[in-house]
Amino acid sequence: MITVEHLTKCYGDFVAVDDLSFEIGEGHVYGFLGPNGAGKSTTMNIMTGCLSATAGHVRIDGHDIFDEPNQAKALIGYLPEQPPLYMNETPTEYLRFVGEAKGLRGEELTRQIESVMEQTKIQDMRNRCINALSKGYKQRVGIAQALLGNPKVIILDEPTVGLDPIQIIEIRDLIRQLGQSHTVILSSHILSEVQTMCEKILIIAKGKLIAFDAPENLERRLLAPSEITLTTEADEQTAQEILAGVDGITETKFSAGPDSLLTIHLRTDAHDIYHLSKALFFAFAQKNTALLEMALKKANLEDIFLELTESSEESKSSAEAKGAKS
Repeated sequence: MITVEHLTKCYGDFVAVDDLSFEIGEGHVYGFLGPNGAGKSTTMNIMTGCLSATAGHVRIDGHDIFDEPNQAKALIGYLPEQPPLYMNETPTEYLRFVGEAKGLRGEELTRQIESVMEQTKIQDMRNRCINALSKGYKQRVGIAQALLGNPKVIILDEPTVGLDPIQIIEIRDLIRQLGQSHTVILSSHILSEVQTMCEKILIIAKGKLIAFDAPENLERRLLAPSEITLTTEADEQTAQEILAGVDGITETKFSAGPDSLLTIHLRTDAHDIYHLSKALFFAFAQKNTALLEMALKKANLEDIFLELTESSEESKSSAEAKGAKS
């Protein structure tokens, strides 16, 4: 559905987007992540035709956004980080204006306005001035305008900013529903939100793509758990004797647990931590010593995000240092 090839955007000597290439399929929800200044909003603005590129191509369902802007833009619904609202109009007036700009007329325009109002739950606000609406409802009006025209691709930049918890849940449900019939690209600083809603995640840093995969694959590939915490009724000497017979443990710390129990914090370089946890269980069982609790440290998207972006920053700094020496 979307093909980005060697996309580059420069502002003088500053490279905001650096030779970016990726492909996005049809009918899924994609997360778009990166630290501030990574080039997310710049990339989105180029993909929607709101900003020119220094080099490269963006194709929407085969239409080049630069060579065939009308055909490509007709396939896109876009909510920028700052919704493009006319504050002195009502949602009905504003959506009618946007619909007409997208080529909708007559009964079809009226039908679509009613449909997007229902989807975003702004029917009760239809005749109020947008300027008088809460930030959450303004955001909903912005999402509604992106849905007009039934675009194949919906790009949402921070769609849940300013919403209360109930509204956030409703908008997340809406985005999931849209992903069943549209290609949805979601940018958000709320990492748990992206992990919950998105089937695949793109992470960029310094304008470069550094990861593109399903959340669970990123977790397995980049941050397999490396810590195990045990709670046992064994004393420290007995625990040391048991652990001495288990391979793959790189660090051990003992501390007093509740009810005179022993807590053991382990670090491991084992490739398969689940195999190691099984070995630990049977090692304690063979000594007829109760292992009351075992907890594995689980990687999350925040850990993955920090590791990838920090690694990218270190690589860039190293490359710059080498360039300066040469």
